[in-house]
Amino acid sequence: MTRVTKNYTENGGDKTVIGGTLEIKAGADVTGLPQGAAVADSVATTVAGLVTDHNALLASLRAAGIIAT
Repeated sequence: MTRVTKNYTENGGDKTVIGGTLEIKAGADVTGLPQGAAVADSVATTVAGLVTDHNALLASLRAAGIIAT
């Protein structure tokens, strides 16, 4: 009988591989994930102002490593 394990730990517990679905239930605690800097709600009244606010949000996400640069 052959077993395929999608989720496993290796390197003495230093690495966990998730090959299946990772489901985080409501009320669970997750620590160590990157967070972007706080960005204020947009109060832009022009398209140019909205572009500036949007770019500030993207810069925050990039700086936190959440999206690629």
